[in-house]
Amino acid sequence: MALPNLIEIVPLEHPAQARITVPGSKSITNRALILAALADGETTLRGALWSEDTQIMVEGLQTLGFMVNVEADPGESGNRTLTVYGKGGGLPNGGTSENPVELFVGNAGTAARFLAPFVCLGRGCFRLHGVPRMHERPQGALFQALRELGYALEAEGETLPVTIHGAGPRQGRCRVSLKESSQFASGLLLCARAGGWEIQVEDENAEESSYVGMTRQLVAGFPEHGGRFQIEPDASGGSYFWAAAQLIHGTAPRDAVADWPTSGWQIDARFQEVLRVFPPEISRARDLGDSIMTAMVAAPFQPRSTLFTDLGRLRVQECERVAAMRTELTRCGAKVTESGDTLLIEPSRLHGAEIETYNDHRMAMCFAVAALRVPGIRLRQPGCVKKTFPTFFQKLAEAPPRGLGAKITDLRGRVLNLSELIAE
Repeated sequence: MALPNLIEIVPLEHPAQARITVPGSKSITNRALILAALADGETTLRGALWSEDTQIMVEGLQTLGFMVNVEADPGESGNRTLTVYGKGGGLPNGGTSENPVELFVGNAGTAARFLAPFVCLGRGCFRLHGVPRMHERPQGALFQALRELGYALEAEGETLPVTIHGAGPRQGRCRVSLKESSQFASGLLLCARAGGWEIQVEDENAEESSYVGMTRQLVAGFPEHGGRFQIEPDASGGSYFWAAAQLIHGTAPRDAVADWPTSGWQIDARFQEVLRVFPPEISRARDLGDSIMTAMVAAPFQPRSTLFTDLGRLRVQECERVAAMRTELTRCGAKVTESGDTLLIEPSRLHGAEIETYNDHRMAMCFAVAALRVPGIRLRQPGCVKKTFPTFFQKLAEAPPRGLGAKITDLRGRVLNLSELIAE
């Protein structure tokens, strides 16, 4: 049963003594799926996130002719064990110019930007397309890099949809900028060894380089000839429960989230420390990745103003997130000033409101955290969390210690049961 189109989360009356498990990292899962397909043996990915974005990647690989087996994960309902049968860098042949192999990428940036270099390693034509918002998101730097490597691409306006003429591995070099997205460089680096490519990454910066660093470490440590690979929990997903713990308890317990990642691969693993200190300025170029939005929702509850800087990348993601955060925080009574690519959020007394999620999973999860503290917050289209965290609302509602024990109701005030809270 699908989530209702409008839900209300009843604030918790008492602190929940919980230790939440969160599903695997989307960033690591989708990178690992590409590397497993490029391996020359059978690779088992344990702790893999099972959400809309990772299912899109799995379906893309299956469309291309790869066998991917999917099994339940007994330790975390939001995960799966995925077994990928790699082809040693080869891809089945693509289609023709008149009838290309069609790959639907939804609004999954990692799928779009990792599959584009990947299909260049095949032979024949492939067409990548997604939802309207994905067709608005930038792709030009990636397309130009692939052309430098000698591949032919046809795209109107340098966005999706794109038709790619695969020509197999071919020695070459290219340059790619991180200005718009690190995913361009990551997609190329994942396929570089199989393609014989030399990738020069330009415009290195702290904001995007952390994701490129993750990719390089994964490539270096991934089993090329098959084997097992463990995917760590998602730090961005864990940020909501750290923030909830602070808003409910006044300070976040050290064990609020189980198995917090310590590899250093995920920039959002810093969230726990940033939340504890809550400095007067938090930068997406220095401090946090996607979890900076979680910090924004926690900011009105802090004793001093917080300036969030270097937010330009947020404008070209699932929605225009800078404007969306300003609009919805203001709707709840927060004092927010937008200037350039910064938001200044002042200490504020929030009140209930009906929140537009813009079909953006992170908007829904951020304001769900605020609703645990503020009465009367309702979320429109909460099912958008299926993109990265389909069991999110179940985690809020499940009894402690596995959940927070929150009541979530529909428009009529009926409390939804756990089976009704999964996003499908």
